[in-house]
Amino acid sequence: MSYRGARVALDICVIGAGESRTLTAPDGDEAALVLLQGEASFGDEPARRASVFEERATAAYLPPAAGITVAAHTTAELALVTTVGCKLAPGGTVALVRPAEVVVHDRGEPGWRRAVHDVISETVPARHLLVGETFNEPGEWSSFPPHKHDGADGEPALEEVYYYRFDRPDGFGFQGLYEANGEERAVMLRHGAIVGIPRGYHPVCAAPGYRLYYLWALVGAQRKLAMYEDPAHRWLHTRA
Repeated sequence: MSYRGARVALDICVIGAGESRTLTAPDGDEAALVLLQGEASFGDEPARRASVFEERATAAYLPPAAGITVAAHTTAELALVTTVGCKLAPGGTVALVRPAEVVVHDRGEPGWRRAVHDVISETVPARHLLVGETFNEPGEWSSFPPHKHDGADGEPALEEVYYYRFDRPDGFGFQGLYEANGEERAVMLRHGAIVGIPRGYHPVCAAPGYRLYYLWALVGAQRKLAMYEDPAHRWLHTRA
């Protein structure tokens, strides 16, 4: 599974038990590697994650042209996120993010409560890349009230991609994608879905009975997340 947009790319990598693979950031771009499931070593650092719903992530930030060898002790599933076309000079060191270093935020109100995990955040010396994970409980919404960060209203312009998983194989949800000019569509989400978000508002909901997870990655010239909320729905913050 993979996605390539104008600024961000995402690949899901599977490494078989007993195998090793060196994963490298492209020349001129930076990357992040996130363990989704399995047991592996990131260089000399052991990592384990029974599933995205059970442990926090282990991740590695890779500056341009830098790589890390991943040795899988069981079948390991990983997400590799790369920037596209940044034209960065070589340099910098690989930075590991351990589960205890992932910053957790509980956000929202009843109906749109979710847990947000900052993985490749301001504490990691990336230049254009932000990566995190969001967890919706059954029936809850996230990316809500609807927001965007395409730069059309003065906010920093960032392109985003979401990668989805569910706690049960038949789980599903929906993602809305719409713009102020009236363009709109809905995407049915299944386990393994990837949705690119170059622009516009992009709320998400989980079906009742199913926990929803998504890895998110943002890339922009300015590495700053400042969301612009849809003015039509800002009243939700002030409801009694």
